[in-house]
Amino acid sequence: MSEFSTRPVSDTPLRSDFGWRFAFAVAGAGFLTLLLAYAVVALLLQGTVLWGTNIPFVWGFDLINYVWWIGIANAASLFAVVLVLRKHGLRTSVNRFAEAAALAAVAAAAIYPILHLGRPWLFYWTFPYPATFQVWPNFRSTLVWDFWGIMSHVVVTGLFWYTGLIPDLGTMRDRAAAKGRRGVARIYGVVALGWRGSVRHWARHQAAYRIVAAMVLPMLVSAQTIVALEFATTLVPEWHQARVPLHIVATGIPSGLGVVLALAALLRGGLGLGHYIDDEDMHLLGKLTAAAALACGYVYAEGLLVALLEDQVTRQAIAARAFGAYAGLYWGGAVLVVLVPQLLWLPALRLRAIWVVPIGIGAAAGVWLDRFSLVTGGLLRDHLPRVGPLYAPTVPEWTLLAGSVGLFALLMLAFARFVPVVSMYETRHEESEADVP
Repeated sequence: MSEFSTRPVSDTPLRSDFGWRFAFAVAGAGFLTLLLAYAVVALLLQGTVLWGTNIPFVWGFDLINYVWWIGIANAASLFAVVLVLRKHGLRTSVNRFAEAAALAAVAAAAIYPILHLGRPWLFYWTFPYPATFQVWPNFRSTLVWDFWGIMSHVVVTGLFWYTGLIPDLGTMRDRAAAKGRRGVARIYGVVALGWRGSVRHWARHQAAYRIVAAMVLPMLVSAQTIVALEFATTLVPEWHQARVPLHIVATGIPSGLGVVLALAALLRGGLGLGHYIDDEDMHLLGKLTAAAALACGYVYAEGLLVALLEDQVTRQAIAARAFGAYAGLYWGGAVLVVLVPQLLWLPALRLRAIWVVPIGIGAAAGVWLDRFSLVTGGLLRDHLPRVGPLYAPTVPEWTLLAGSVGLFALLMLAFARFVPVVSMYETRHEESEADVP
């Protein structure tokens, strides 16, 4: 039974043709990625004058999108790690593409700290490299913190994803060879690192997988702390608070869960994996997303309540964010990230991709609006007469955002094309346990 139960999962990457829908999706994601390349080249040639930032809005889409992508990556990684460490049954169907989504989100986030350097071709100045003139990086700079945060995120998240993938890569090697595709089998054999499925291999793999999973937890804490410190080190009243890290973490979880939920619905319908991502998995994912969104409601309410107890300057800053020029972003984000996911408590909606995908993407979009409100609303200060207009993103900034979304989509499509999107060895293990009386 278990020998052939994962055959559809392994046959998907070995298919020679994915159909016109997949080709259309790749073309769309590739076009957006080309727009990203164009926007980056234009920025290198002309500088940040292309952006709508001004005084006092010294930060715009560069920080907004960076914090948003990091939140998605952290939430997806945290979700996968908790499932692995607790050995929850949901890890069988969800972990593989949740880890891939976290890695793709980190890749999209890594673009922005480099681009907002001003002279991005000198990005290596933030590295601790041997310098002949002893011009060392300033470790009090938040740009150096970004380097260490992103690099640790890429390394640890990549190890977590790749370590869990090794047994399935060995299976793909064997099944590709059985189909006579020796070239493909050699490629899978190289990346499988000589996996043979022996008792020693399994013992070392399971130990390494859990060790790497445990390493992800402190990495997530450090990554979110770095993001929060970038706000706290400024003199902006609302940012200089201990509740900012809690707000960023709590509101970031629904965005990651919403993306994972949307991916689960798309993979379940697009690749015919309803047997592996079953109804129970969708019900549990939907409930978790709705519960995380409900927790965000408490965070929003706590922020408004604390505003009544703070000093006058902080109270005015929070009031300006919630009722000022960018109030629409604040309340729009609250509606999308708190209220809309509550529809997932309805069982009928959780099984229909036509509802699940927009709700999941809407939760991520709501968090993006919240980050926009946090950055621009925090910088909206009227202590002195404003020289420039309110911050409004320009076309090059929207192009960068669309390009980063295209890069994320292209990486996820490549993941679905070349590796199993569901853990085959976990599926076999789960079914073998189910066969035992």
